Amino acid sequence: MLDQRADLKAAHPYGNERLEFLGDRVLSLAVSQQLLQRFPNEQEGQIARRHSVLVSARVLAEIAEEIGLRELMVGAAEAPRATSTILADAMEALLGAIFLDAGFNAARDVIRAFYIPILDSVDPRTLGKDAKTLLQEFLQSKKISLPTYNVVATHGAAHSQEFEIECLVPKLGIQVYGRGGSRRAGEQAAAKLALEVAELALLKSPAGARKTKPRAAQLKLAGIATIQSDGDGEGEAAPIAAVPAPAKAAEAKPPKHPQPETKSA
Repeated sequence: MLDQRADLKAAHPYGNERLEFLGDRVLSLAVSQQLLQRFPNEQEGQIARRHSVLVSARVLAEIAEEIGLRELMVGAAEAPRATSTILADAMEALLGAIFLDAGFNAARDVIRAFYIPILDSVDPRTLGKDAKTLLQEFLQSKKISLPTYNVVATHGAAHSQEFEIECLVPKLGIQVYGRGGSRRAGEQAAAKLALEVAELALLKSPAGARKTKPRAAQLKLAGIATIQSDGDGEGEAAPIAAVPAPAKAAEAKPPKHPQPETKSA
């Protein structure tokens, strides 16, 4: 069992870089086998695209976070310094060590346990597409103008800045914010939230994109998102009072002229 402050390099005589090399190959083979079993009718190109996403540094870093590898690597005090690349490399090294110590079948079973939840929860049609691409495709499918992104604030020191990005979809009344360690990361975070809000808005009102934007109160979610409600009570939006149309004025009729009196002879 590794000590919580031990570096993975000291955990195996092969060292980190050689374990990373080995773990990368074990991961690639195990994921390829899993994809072929799950999608037996897909062509090589589709399988290859899925594979490239699943073995990417981003996905490996997310898995590493889920299993607590960050703290295991460097300890809680230094954990925030570990970048996604470092976490992904450590994940590969861990898989390489499992392969050397227990064989391929054991490593394959561990990899399956990591990836089955991902494959079960992700739409195969969107696998490999980032949030900005998914939001753009969704809006285009509804004939809605593309979103705009603006930097509204930066936080932290120059060497470790965090960007706060605004994403606007005026047609749907959506204004949300995302944060990230770079402008691109902030845009991705904002796009992800905007897509969730857009899907919810159009689910409630499929014709919402063709209607005039309703007047509703804005709800600010702790500096993360500002969503304009559709006025049905969601988000504690202020109800819109119905104003009756003015009654139609009665048409004026010309006065009747009295008939002249006829005198009898």
